[in-house]
Amino acid sequence: MTLRIVSRAEDLLPVYDVLIVGAGPAGMAAAIEVSNAGARVVVVDENPRPGGQIYREITRNRPDARSYLGPDYWKGKPLADSFAESNGDYAAKATVWSVERTEDVEAEAKDHHRVGLTVAGVARIIEAAAVILATGAQERPMSVPGWTMLGVMMAGAAQIALKSSGAVPTAPVVLAGCGPLLYLLASQLVDAGARDMTLLDTSHSLFRWDALRHLSGFLRSPYLMKGFGLLLKAKRNIRVVTRVQSLAILGQDSVDGVRFATCWETETLQAETVLLHQGVVPAINLAAAAGCPLTWNERQRAFQPVTDPEGRTPRRGILIAGDGAGIGGAQAAEIGGRIAALAALSDLGLTESASSIRDLLRRRERFFHGRDFLDALYSPRPAFLAPPDPETIVCRCEDISAGKLREVIALGPPGPNQLKTFVRCGMGPCQGRLCAATVTEIMAAEKGMNPREIGTYRLRSPVKPVRLAELAALPHVPRALKAVTGRDPADHQLNEGGHPS
Repeated sequence: MTLRIVSRAEDLLPVYDVLIVGAGPAGMAAAIEVSNAGARVVVVDENPRPGGQIYREITRNRPDARSYLGPDYWKGKPLADSFAESNGDYAAKATVWSVERTEDVEAEAKDHHRVGLTVAGVARIIEAAAVILATGAQERPMSVPGWTMLGVMMAGAAQIALKSSGAVPTAPVVLAGCGPLLYLLASQLVDAGARDMTLLDTSHSLFRWDALRHLSGFLRSPYLMKGFGLLLKAKRNIRVVTRVQSLAILGQDSVDGVRFATCWETETLQAETVLLHQGVVPAINLAAAAGCPLTWNERQRAFQPVTDPEGRTPRRGILIAGDGAGIGGAQAAEIGGRIAALAALSDLGLTESASSIRDLLRRRERFFHGRDFLDALYSPRPAFLAPPDPETIVCRCEDISAGKLREVIALGPPGPNQLKTFVRCGMGPCQGRLCAATVTEIMAAEKGMNPREIGTYRLRSPVKPVRLAELAALPHVPRALKAVTGRDPADHQLNEGGHPS
């Protein structure tokens, strides 16, 4: 068996048993399970090669050339090798922009899902009996004064550059925010040769009750020693400033410094590069547009899809695996991908896997030990969730500031979706990925409500930019004609080109 690389939209099959979105640890593991069951599977991935963010470029990198990425990164190599040997289809550099359930007689099979995607600039609609969304996590936006200037990046983007090409940011470098990834990146950059770095930690004190009451769980976590090792390594090699309460990036068009304040002092640092990070949240846009209900996770302070322990959503035939269903890390995501695949196969009557799923659920639980402690310790401060400075840009696509949002919120819109009727916040190319969390937090703070009550953007397909030419080039099937003309497809006479005469 070997993976079939699909480089053209027309090479995709019209119907698959299982379609998987994303080729990170969850997506690759799910594909392997489906392939082993003999079912037809396709993995659609936006990246040029499998691995996702955690194992990015794992198929090209070598330990001797990228040793600074650390042993946890190289755990992805056996998984990627097994994925390459699986019997399925893999469409790289492909974008899924729509997932819709179909029950009409025109479909290849009733009760399938119609998936809109683009491969190599050509759009295609294919069907799948089950869809597994393994879209992973995204960084929580960190809107601070100056964060849109040249020289400012999210920490995840800097890690992409490090994994993809070994690129080290220009010194002096300031890493600012909170969360384990910030310390992991600092460690990797130190080993890659970066110098003149300062880490500004905005997290709360370790001795807060919210964190301490969950400490016993973290002591049983497989990440315990790694976490303490990263903290010690950072403190030995770079300057670490804790309890940072405010932050502003200085400069005109590009960064030249950072001003920060702790409870003791205010200081200004010189900087050529600023890397921001305040945790990760589930990437929910595609799930939301597919009609999957969302719920508010108070611990992780983020919305996430409603799923059962095996990844099933209330939308029959749509499952979610990995960090897209709740943040747990790469190893939990890999097991979650296997669980979701077995659940999907069982629902389709292609395998009996109840005992295997139970074993996997027990294995996955181990990697969630200590999650409550980390969520409490690295919960972002209110000033970074809802920026107080009125000039701070919140929506980068439409250039909407925090002050403008507060002016509009005062007019009475009940939620982010109604806010769109006043300003275009969330309507740009990113479809709210860079502003949704901040908008919800600002509205909650202004109204004195919980973010759960405020909600988030209600999304519709397409959730990613797709050219009108691609949509126009799709086959003019009867369903599409009826949607445009309002007449029954049987009333149309089609010419030789398949267009209505």
